[in-house]
Amino acid sequence: MLMLIDHANVEAIEKTLDYLPIDGVTTNPTILYREGKEPLDLLRRIRDVLPVGSQIHVQIVSQRADDMVAEAKALRSALSGNLFIKLPVTREGFAAIPRIVKEGMQVTATGIHSSMQGFMAAKAGARYVAPYVNRMDNYGIDGVRVATEIHKTLRSYDMHADVLAASFKNSEQVLELVRQGVGAITAAPDVLAALIKNPATDAAIADQNRDFGFLIGEKRTWLDLVNER
Repeated sequence: MLMLIDHANVEAIEKTLDYLPIDGVTTNPTILYREGKEPLDLLRRIRDVLPVGSQIHVQIVSQRADDMVAEAKALRSALSGNLFIKLPVTREGFAAIPRIVKEGMQVTATGIHSSMQGFMAAKAGARYVAPYVNRMDNYGIDGVRVATEIHKTLRSYDMHADVLAASFKNSEQVLELVRQGVGAITAAPDVLAALIKNPATDAAIADQNRDFGFLIGEKRTWLDLVNER
């Protein structure tokens, strides 16, 4: 499973990269707006802090298919790297997917709120389909179920596409999709941090370190012992 950061704050991205195995960053117009910076410059800064080959997903804002294609071409010329063009699963977005793929670009279909939207976007040529898990929950739809259904459908038809699940409120939603074998998730840094946080782990390690301190002295480590030899 690929793990991506759904964020555009460079400092938060760098902090997450310091300790988690991250495969890229996803953005959308709202995420970029929250940072209050010129968006193209910000995307370049994000690209520059990511490991080489990392994915960066950028969402088109044009409304018509012709304009979407032109906008995608402009982004490709301005932003090097492993770029994915995010297209909404609207009528015009569906029309633009195969055209942008034909131009040699990779597409992430976004704004997905139903299983058939995800399947049809993959059939149109999208590399990733991004169901909005928590947003669906807010509408009374089981977002984890829909994301899982899309994943199973793509695998059943052996399609060259993966679910990139997005919009999470808590780590349990992510964990359930990990259990289901979904191809990729993108989440905010705090949700990603919660995936590895466990009070039982903290307590166990604290007990072990305390006991070692009783043995060789508080706050001393193996390094101290080796340097004393």
